Amino acid sequence: MKKYILFLTLPLYLLDQLSKWMVVRHFPHETFRGEEVVLIPNFFNLVRVHNTGMAFGMFNDSQYANLAFGTVAISALIAITALWRRNAFPNIPSRLAASLLISGILGNLTDRLMPGRGYVVDFLDVYIGSKHWPSFNVADSCISIAAVLLVISAFRAEPDEIKIDTSEK
Repeated sequence: MKKYILFLTLPLYLLDQLSKWMVVRHFPHETFRGEEVVLIPNFFNLVRVHNTGMAFGMFNDSQYANLAFGTVAISALIAITALWRRNAFPNIPSRLAASLLISGILGNLTDRLMPGRGYVVDFLDVYIGSKHWPSFNVADSCISIAAVLLVISAFRAEPDEIKIDTSEK
């Protein structure tokens, strides 16, 4: 678990926090929120969105959103750690998924708990044709990729060691 934390979880967590810090620092709330910086026309923008809810802005501005989602995040971190110790992530895709989940959960939880913030900073904004995807961040990307890896790992049996049959026939 330590090598996954050190080489995957920690760097992605730091990238998430650094990118959010840069958005908050360079795009002050009063002048930037709701505006966008077009990087690739009709495809990719930078925005600054404050999300107190969850994916797709559900439960935004709910009175107890941070408490509820903070509790869910802490429970998920405890569950992932307990499952890892019980070898519930037996193959590489599942271990990568757990590491990405930890990174994503910690990234968004940090935002919710940060003094003076109390919201998750979303800033990546994607359009595909006329379809707009809700803004997201590095932590959200980690969680989404983890979900795909968990599906892949569910259909894949990859033992830690290859067992060689040495019995004579």
